[in-house]
Amino acid sequence: MAVTVDQLVHRESICDVARRYSRGVDRLDADCMRSAYWPDAIDEHGSFVGNAWEFVDHCMTGHTRWRSTMHCIFNHLIEFDPDGMHARGEVYNTTYLFRADSAVLDTWWGRYLDRYEERAGEWRIVHRVCVHEGTRTEEIAQTMPISTEMFRQGSFDRPTAGRPLGT
Repeated sequence: MAVTVDQLVHRESICDVARRYSRGVDRLDADCMRSAYWPDAIDEHGSFVGNAWEFVDHCMTGHTRWRSTMHCIFNHLIEFDPDGMHARGEVYNTTYLFRADSAVLDTWWGRYLDRYEERAGEWRIVHRVCVHEGTRTEEIAQTMPISTEMFRQGSFDRPTAGRPLGT
């Protein structure tokens, strides 16, 4: 199956949508997270089913119970619809969530089933279904045998609204 240069460009744009979502939720950057969704998008995220931009607001408060989170996304399969303006995707995800009030790590495994739409040359999510595969909660009993106190900690750049990427 031959892939065109345009399809590769569109595929990379869609992958960037998934990266913006992950960075936005992990850094508590609502604008970054919103930029992954169209304003009329729907997100089915477990107990939350509704407008995706409202889901963003839900995350900005709900995710403060963790001092930091890290969405690790991979195995992003994308298929384009024949019209070239719609696509479907499946993104595998492992998320590490460090609790703010205790030495506990919550780990989440699952997938995002996405429908993407191109509008005015820009790709975003129009519908997302979050699929849960499993979770694990464990106490962080020991740390690595290195001094971590001098490193900036995971919450130092939360939130990041207006902060340039990489700073």
